[in-house]
Amino acid sequence: MTDQTNDAPQASHGWASPEFQNRLSRRRRSEAILKGVGLGAILFAFLMLGILLWTLISGGTQAFRQTHITLDVPISAELVDSEDPSRGNYRNVMNEAMQVTFPDAEEGDLRALSGIVSNAAQFEVRDRVVADPSLIGQTITINVPVSDPYDQLNKGNVDTESDETMRRLNDAAIGWFQQLQDEGRISKPINWALLTNADSRFPELAGLKGAIIGSFYALLVCFLISFPLGIGAAIYLEEFAPKNRLSDVIEVNINNLAAVPSVVFGLLALAVFLGWFGMPRSAPLVGGMTLALMTMPTIIIATRAALKAVPPSIREAALGVGASKQQVVFGHVLPLAMPGILTGTIIGLAQALGETAPLLLIGMNAFVTAAPSTPMDAATALPTQIFIWADSPERGFVSRTSAAILVLLGFLVMMNALAIFLRNRFERRW
Repeated sequence: MTDQTNDAPQASHGWASPEFQNRLSRRRRSEAILKGVGLGAILFAFLMLGILLWTLISGGTQAFRQTHITLDVPISAELVDSEDPSRGNYRNVMNEAMQVTFPDAEEGDLRALSGIVSNAAQFEVRDRVVADPSLIGQTITINVPVSDPYDQLNKGNVDTESDETMRRLNDAAIGWFQQLQDEGRISKPINWALLTNADSRFPELAGLKGAIIGSFYALLVCFLISFPLGIGAAIYLEEFAPKNRLSDVIEVNINNLAAVPSVVFGLLALAVFLGWFGMPRSAPLVGGMTLALMTMPTIIIATRAALKAVPPSIREAALGVGASKQQVVFGHVLPLAMPGILTGTIIGLAQALGETAPLLLIGMNAFVTAAPSTPMDAATALPTQIFIWADSPERGFVSRTSAAILVLLGFLVMMNALAIFLRNRFERRW
């Protein structure tokens, strides 16, 4: 009897062939390379984001604290008239306060000593005396910011070992400040003035109040214009407009407008709103109208996408029970699409909040020392305020620029978080 055995699969055939194994190895190697490149890109993005945040936080945290000095200020009746205290010589009042604090200082050092306190000190003393004239002839205690050079010294940004000619403070000034520290007159509280003061040419007094209110008014005008017009245009194009060549051209142009650089909208606003209509320059009203032009294409596209996401069965069922086309759209389709519409609108407004170029062209980078009370008043916005401070030569504005960027990023994060919340809270899956 002849033994019959099953031969093993030939190496040249099937899955065990060298050619198949080579192809399988190349495919796995390609997948590993692709995954590695993707992971590397993500890690690189997080690294760059971390560097950005670290740079902003390390540079901006100093602006959230401000060096203050506590002084005893004698209110002399010779310098302040009790009949009209608002017209007193408060600059000399502060000079006398520095003389009392440094009794051994020479006469020629008086001007340098008065430069320790901020320029706002005399106005704070004036306001207190005007509010209570009985303070004339008495000594009051005030706590006011120091000027920017001494603030930088207290924050460690001045190299005291370098040559006197290479720094703004000489050795005598550093010695005076050290004496104040030894006497316990120097403190570094939280700088609430960064959020409650408007802009100033003195870094220690400059704040973001005017820019925050200006951005609020501009975004409010932008929302009131772009939201109803954008939704109305999207509803008409998606639900009512006939599908012909004209509607195709309109749709293509809307998509193109969404990709137009923002500076183009600024040029348009400069020519139309300021040039033809003569509207006020630097006003949040004009800024909001400009941002509305830029945001409207984004809202239209987002609204159309949300309307398309509603299943056709909703429309068919409503029509089947006798509803009109208008009732179908406004009673059934639009409420179901509203979460997506709100998400797209908020993201569009967040993008508008960070725009700088169009606002620069309409003059919202003016030096304004008071917060606007109406959308017609001159104002700045957060992006343009950052631009102004970044262009300032004083050292104190460097940290304030980073702090302003952190504030702007905070508003952007909150707006995007709100968009995510609305989407997850009200979105319906089909």
